[in-house]
Amino acid sequence: MYIGFLTVCLGKMPLREKAEWAAKNGFKALEIACWPQANDRDYSSCDIDVEKLTQKEADEIKSYVKDLGLTISSLAYYDNNLHKDSGTRAFINNHVKKCVDAAVMLGVPAVGTFAGRNIDKSIKDNFDEFEEVFSKLVSYAEGWQVPGLPGTISFTPELWREMFRRVPNKNFGLNYDPSHLRFQLIDYVKPIAEFRDRIFHVHAKDSEVFDDKLAEYGVFNRQLGGGMGYWRFRMPGLGQVDFAALIKALKDIGYDGVVSIEHEDPLYEGSEAKVKEGLLLGRKYLENIV
Repeated sequence: MYIGFLTVCLGKMPLREKAEWAAKNGFKALEIACWPQANDRDYSSCDIDVEKLTQKEADEIKSYVKDLGLTISSLAYYDNNLHKDSGTRAFINNHVKKCVDAAVMLGVPAVGTFAGRNIDKSIKDNFDEFEEVFSKLVSYAEGWQVPGLPGTISFTPELWREMFRRVPNKNFGLNYDPSHLRFQLIDYVKPIAEFRDRIFHVHAKDSEVFDDKLAEYGVFNRQLGGGMGYWRFRMPGLGQVDFAALIKALKDIGYDGVVSIEHEDPLYEGSEAKVKEGLLLGRKYLENIV
């Protein structure tokens, strides 16, 4: 296994500069953000404009990434592929396809996205739409979130089983992120064995649960006013995910791919220096385990 990070956290810094910093500071991979240029989602950036990417530009990116001793683990575009508005959904689905096209040009093995959710329908009813949309997207590859409600239909092992029942294509898998399971109070190690053939990529993101706030707000979280609820994301090693147990379980199934830091720690945001500090803390912690 090797350590990388999702490039979103470094904002509008040019991709080459992000790559040079990554190589200089001991990272081995980049998970490159490929949101559209015009986009208002939080935790997003457009490090490669897949709508306009040419093979010449792709070759240039491949060349300097290789020269820096890095690999590109995935192209990332996490948005709502089941959006209730048909026009918005079509745009997002088409952009995923553009990411697939770019991945082919770049020789990148994976594209990461969200299943999403039609917020006007139940999770159960969303699966009919999911089956239609993702059967097409996976075949091609051979703000939607309301507070208090999950913004995607793919957030527990129960729902992963239904996803893979509906879309059994072996090219469809998980970007396994323990932090999302931890804050739901779900065992984040046990599912690794069951989904061993579906874990294509791994996010290294931590989370911490505050028992006193959980006792007050419950699992549906804070409902009144702003401010933090019963959990928050942290850099690896600063929360409650047992990464040693996680990495061991991944090694046990033969996973030898990337462990990509997804930086959403609110204590290491606000400036480029703080973001970099957080990334380096995460890398230092993980390199003793991976």
